[in-house]
Amino acid sequence: MRPLNRPRRRGFSRLSLVLLLVTALLGGAFLSAGAQAAGDRDRGRGESHGTRSGLNRVDLKNWAKAQLKADRARHDRPRAKARAALAPARKTATALASAVGRQAALAAPAEVGPAAGTATLVLYDTAGPYGHLGELYAMAAANLAGHFGEVTAKPVSQYTAGLVESYTATVYIGSTYYCCDVPDAVPAAFYQDAMTTTKPVTWMGANIWNMAGAVGVAQFTQKYGWDPTTSYYEDGGSVGTVTQVTYKGQTLTRKIPAGQDGGVLRPNVLTGAGYPQVTRVAEGLDSSNGHTFGWAVRSSNLTYIGEIPFAYVSESDRVIVFEDLLFDALAPATAERHRAIVRLEDISPNSEPSELRAIADYLYAEQIPYGINVIPVYTDPNGAYNNGVPETVKLTDRPQLVNTLKYMLDRGAVLMNHGYTHQYGNAANPYNGVSGDDFEFYRAHVDSADSVIYDGPVTGDSAAWAQGRVDSALAEFAAAGLPRPNLWTTPHYAGSATDYQVFSSNYAARLERSLYFSGTLSGTASDPNRFIGQFFPYVVRDVYGTKVIPENIGNYEPEAYNNHPPRLPADLIASARANLAVRDGFASFFYHPYFPVQPLRETVEGIKALGYTFVSPASL
Repeated sequence: MRPLNRPRRRGFSRLSLVLLLVTALLGGAFLSAGAQAAGDRDRGRGESHGTRSGLNRVDLKNWAKAQLKADRARHDRPRAKARAALAPARKTATALASAVGRQAALAAPAEVGPAAGTATLVLYDTAGPYGHLGELYAMAAANLAGHFGEVTAKPVSQYTAGLVESYTATVYIGSTYYCCDVPDAVPAAFYQDAMTTTKPVTWMGANIWNMAGAVGVAQFTQKYGWDPTTSYYEDGGSVGTVTQVTYKGQTLTRKIPAGQDGGVLRPNVLTGAGYPQVTRVAEGLDSSNGHTFGWAVRSSNLTYIGEIPFAYVSESDRVIVFEDLLFDALAPATAERHRAIVRLEDISPNSEPSELRAIADYLYAEQIPYGINVIPVYTDPNGAYNNGVPETVKLTDRPQLVNTLKYMLDRGAVLMNHGYTHQYGNAANPYNGVSGDDFEFYRAHVDSADSVIYDGPVTGDSAAWAQGRVDSALAEFAAAGLPRPNLWTTPHYAGSATDYQVFSSNYAARLERSLYFSGTLSGTASDPNRFIGQFFPYVVRDVYGTKVIPENIGNYEPEAYNNHPPRLPADLIASARANLAVRDGFASFFYHPYFPVQPLRETVEGIKALGYTFVSPASL
């Protein structure tokens, strides 16, 4: 058994910068795990997960090219000819529409959202070569709507007349551009109902021009005050460089890699007698030419967003606009309130009690409740940090550490389960096989460009296997005399859909960012590594049926790693400021207790100065 006061290496930590969809943005000279000096103590790598787009195994570059090609074709063809083409195209679409998915009804108890009795209809595309995008985006929208009440998500091709009247609000996600060689799969009934209903309709992305053509351009413009048939993704022959969106006084980021921007529709707002006022709910800025435009516009019952803001997402991203706009549609009477959450991350039997007590004393003195994410078994199966000698330490092997955890629980902490070992077997997954560094429920590797790549569920993944890990973890807590945790955080935020279902059945809630897999809504088998990652600004009931407590502004990390930049207190505070745009939202972050108290103090004080109130994760 190795003493706890031996030399430690400089923090080789890994933060969770994003979602995936979240994860948007998602150097430095690091030694490889095998090159660390003998005797240095592992310090964990945090909850890094995600791809730059927030979407895994999705070709957004070619999707963007296809969208812009279709938009140019729509722009170039004569309007009369385009309108004449609508009718036969719609007949073809009706013939092609089939059962491409099943309805997913997601029940959410009233305590999750601020208003009881709300119901949201989420409609999504499934047609065309990028039809798989629709379900991924629909899960993201459904998860957010799960804050407010019941959600039903289904392919738009399955829409039947009058359906919008059964819901408080409807969201349509236009991810397939219906034009040219992709016939319109949106039923005429939806276009008509969206026009005539008084219920709120939020429309993202493509095909709003087809609605205008279907109901009549004159009728559309007279009701909504803008003409989508003369609105396009390009301004002066280019999508430009839309770098920011301003909303409710907050400047939000929009960071799309070069060559992968499908553009933001620029609404052609009409002026003069007979046209209603169009409100620019959010303002986009094209930094290439200084032009501003309505990134999101509203008139009558329709709120239109000129893109789908679920790709390339960061903690200060324009997706915040949509997250807040849902209140207008589903809970407009919600009062302004801003809460904060902090949790201490990657605590294991190998953690240093003195470090934990120092942070515990600071938080207690400031009367700040917090979560403690505990890994009940620490293992270094290859001796990466123990001179080549394998090592495994349980909570029961560290009575001083257990006493410190109890000390923390007596002073405002909430015990949370952070996996069983937070690593997988003897494998480098992706670093070295050491607890806190590696994934436990998903396989990954680091590629030649120093990015973490997801490889799919671990070998042997099943409900029984995942339940076995959970049972073993809970047994370790019980053996150490600690209470049973009611909250869970998935190691590195990554597991299979099967794993998430197991976690849901064992814990009251997850506090994390999560992966959402293709096939979840449709009930069909699909690529087990095609998913969207997401984080939330408020508590939701997600498509797995689980309450998820937000973690939306990341964590302190002073060094770059795996193509992630450093993230300092000022960065976390800036993200908290951006999230003030969510009228009843959170600023939720985590902190590794092996770092000094001072950066935590700076972060907490900065967030409090913005008007946030820290609350316990157990209270949500």
